Amino acid sequence: MKTTWKTNHLFDLSHSIVGAYLSEKEFPWQILPEIGALVLRLGEKLPPERFDQPSENVWIAKTAKISEKATILPPCIIGENTEVRPGAFLRGNVIVGEKCVVGNSSELKNCILFDCVQVPHYNYVGDSILGFHAHMGAGAITSNVKGDKSPVCIHGDGKTEETGLKKCGAFLGDYAEIGCQTVLNPGTVIGRHTTVYPLCSVRGTVPEECIYKAEGNIVTKIKE
Repeated sequence: MKTTWKTNHLFDLSHSIVGAYLSEKEFPWQILPEIGALVLRLGEKLPPERFDQPSENVWIAKTAKISEKATILPPCIIGENTEVRPGAFLRGNVIVGEKCVVGNSSELKNCILFDCVQVPHYNYVGDSILGFHAHMGAGAITSNVKGDKSPVCIHGDGKTEETGLKKCGAFLGDYAEIGCQTVLNPGTVIGRHTTVYPLCSVRGTVPEECIYKAEGNIVTKIKE
């Protein structure tokens, strides 16, 4: 089982408006403190023929479907053909890619969603990055603050990397699938094409192409 935290291994950077900026970061959590400024920098360059600006520092693609009952705070960018459903709460410093779903009672804060990400039901995504086609089942959340409020470290394969961040959620590689009611604890990394079963509490790093059934029970997917 292969474990890596490298940005260019977790994500296909061509599937996000922030790809060029992420490519400059060895590890994805290094961009978290810059998301707010990045939204402003990118937003100012978005073509007005394709993006509306309904309020200051909020850019929404004209093809996006936004419920009147959703709350969107600045700064924020919402990409083309994305759906934001009733009760969604986007708290600012948020970049949502193309063809995404942000659903009922889902809350986003200081995060990046690559294209085709789905957080459709009762999800919390804070200080996190969700890769291309990542999906979170109903009630799955990213926990972004440790109980003792100390800086978050990334753990895996006997190694530890200090982030220096008190708020640091999860990093889901492309096509990661997170089961319903699962908690991704601070600093969790999920590899590409990995599936996490429902009702899990996940810590540390889960390698790519795996199935996480429970703590200590991780198996490699069988390729057909």
